[in-house]
Amino acid sequence: MQRPEVLTRWLYAVPGQSSLSAWWRVAAAVLAGGAHAASLAWPWPTSFLSLLGLNQGQPAWWLQGLALGGLAVLLNTSRHWRLAALTGWVFATTWLVGAFGWTFVALHTYGGLPFLLAAPAVLALAGLLALYYAASCGLLVALRPARKSCSAGLFAALWLMAELARGQWLTGFGWGAAGYAHVEGPLSDLAPWLGVYGIGAVAAWLAMTAAQTLTTRPARRPPWRVGAMAVLVLLVPGVYQQTAPSWSQATGTLSVTLLQGNIAQDEKFETGSGVPLALDWYARQLASSSTDLVIAPETAIPLLPEQLPPDYWASLQQRFANGTQAALVGIPLGSYEQGYTNSVMGLKPGQAEPWRYNKHHLVPFGEFIPPFFKWFTALMNIPLGDFNRGAARQAPFEWRGQLLSANICYEDLFSEELALQFAPGAPAPSIFVNVSNLAWFGNSLAMDHHLHMARLRAQEFARPFVLATNTGMTAIVDHRGQVRSITQRDTRAILVGQVEGRSGTTPYAWWVSRLGLWPLWGLALAMLVWAWRLRYSAT
Repeated sequence: MQRPEVLTRWLYAVPGQSSLSAWWRVAAAVLAGGAHAASLAWPWPTSFLSLLGLNQGQPAWWLQGLALGGLAVLLNTSRHWRLAALTGWVFATTWLVGAFGWTFVALHTYGGLPFLLAAPAVLALAGLLALYYAASCGLLVALRPARKSCSAGLFAALWLMAELARGQWLTGFGWGAAGYAHVEGPLSDLAPWLGVYGIGAVAAWLAMTAAQTLTTRPARRPPWRVGAMAVLVLLVPGVYQQTAPSWSQATGTLSVTLLQGNIAQDEKFETGSGVPLALDWYARQLASSSTDLVIAPETAIPLLPEQLPPDYWASLQQRFANGTQAALVGIPLGSYEQGYTNSVMGLKPGQAEPWRYNKHHLVPFGEFIPPFFKWFTALMNIPLGDFNRGAARQAPFEWRGQLLSANICYEDLFSEELALQFAPGAPAPSIFVNVSNLAWFGNSLAMDHHLHMARLRAQEFARPFVLATNTGMTAIVDHRGQVRSITQRDTRAILVGQVEGRSGTTPYAWWVSRLGLWPLWGLALAMLVWAWRLRYSAT
């Protein structure tokens, strides 16, 4: 079996590097990238491994540290930027395929895209996004300062830039960012200060510091002050969290009913099966609920209001027009002339018109078609594929003393957009509500990843997160990011519980709501300029 010619030429072009040793490095990068993906949510059932904190579907912060540390060792011993770039690209491609390989299910199983197109599409997406990390790893070696202690800061800055670019550019797709592995563990205490990207940068700095300690001669290792700083980074936030006042204060409780209809995705929009099943089941549960608020997931009602059976929508409105209960229901809205929106409707007593939230951050190919890609979407069988975009900041749903801010599907991935709700000029939400339909991705780790994203958002903003989904994970998460109650996945279920609303503002919510993620960009760029000056002022 011959090696790929282009890759072999690339490896032979590295000065002082044999092709054989470079291929061993590539293999090591694959293993480290796979471990990095597994650290976000352990993919396999465990028995004795649970003693190590490896439980199926759960994050493992220490495994993320080991995986990123493995990459740091490979980069720290790379002789040329080309090999470093290749190592970073292989690591990131493996990691990202593992992080969102479930998109294959949406494209092939439910979208109808042939296997020979769906599998390369997932690999191509991962490979393209991995170029950010390849560039960062190549720059690390090209600009590597003489002082080892500076290399760790440079690696953190370059890693941060790659994560920010992936999460923001070209609509952004930061799913599986390194920081999500730390929703539990010592670095989780940094969430209300730095957010998920800041956590990832600190993890990168720690990984490179450890790698330099292991791979350099004692005389050239980072000074003891660097080790002391690493210990402080790990310990101080946790100690502060235990001794300082809470970032938020309780605003009362709300009893909620979360509906998980478990409508199969291949039937969900079929008028002879999934549609009547959904209409019947959700109508009965909405009618019989007894809590303050009942929430139905994304497109729980899979038809436009005018397409519904006679009096269906009117009866739902009448159900909540009087009394002491309210409802949030996922439903598509709009018309051919005005366009369509993926929306949540809020029904409560005493309102002239239903409250409405329109999804702002749309899914490429699923909810809008990027330029020049209509040929690609034409190959898939995905309904409701072109929506209008809602405003970035929309009024919360007010009910029983609580302000509920809605988001749909993977919108809870974009913390910088949720932070807009904390900008000056309007009261901040006391509870976040996410409605989703993850049935597109089958019984995959997408459900676990989505839950962990909500947990980290809860830690960043010190707000509870309520998730109502079609197939899972339907859950109640408190303001500390702890799961208080949850349903089983792939079952028809009703989750009843209490949610404690919160007020107050974390440091992260304060600066991101006003400045976005630009401070992180600025810090990373300043570090890059400093490293460049150190590199070339010495020559």
